[in-house]
Amino acid sequence: MLYRMKVTALLPDQLIDEIRRFTKGKTLTESLMLALKEWLTFKKLAQLNEKIKKNPLQFKKGFTAEKIRTLNRK
Repeated sequence: MLYRMKVTALLPDQLIDEIRRFTKGKTLTESLMLALKEWLTFKKLAQLNEKIKKNPLQFKKGFTAEKIRTLNRK
């Protein structure tokens, strides 16, 4: 189910102009959706990077990319 929320916001013209220029959206709504989705993706990646920084991935002893490639090709 898709929910939509109508929002009224006071945003500087310069900000809106930049968002439209960078996103190349057909409408202001599309431009804002693209900008917000990209921002959210960036924040999620930053959060994941912090999590990995605190608890780095560790590979099992004897792990090699070559062994995984061989397994994947079977």
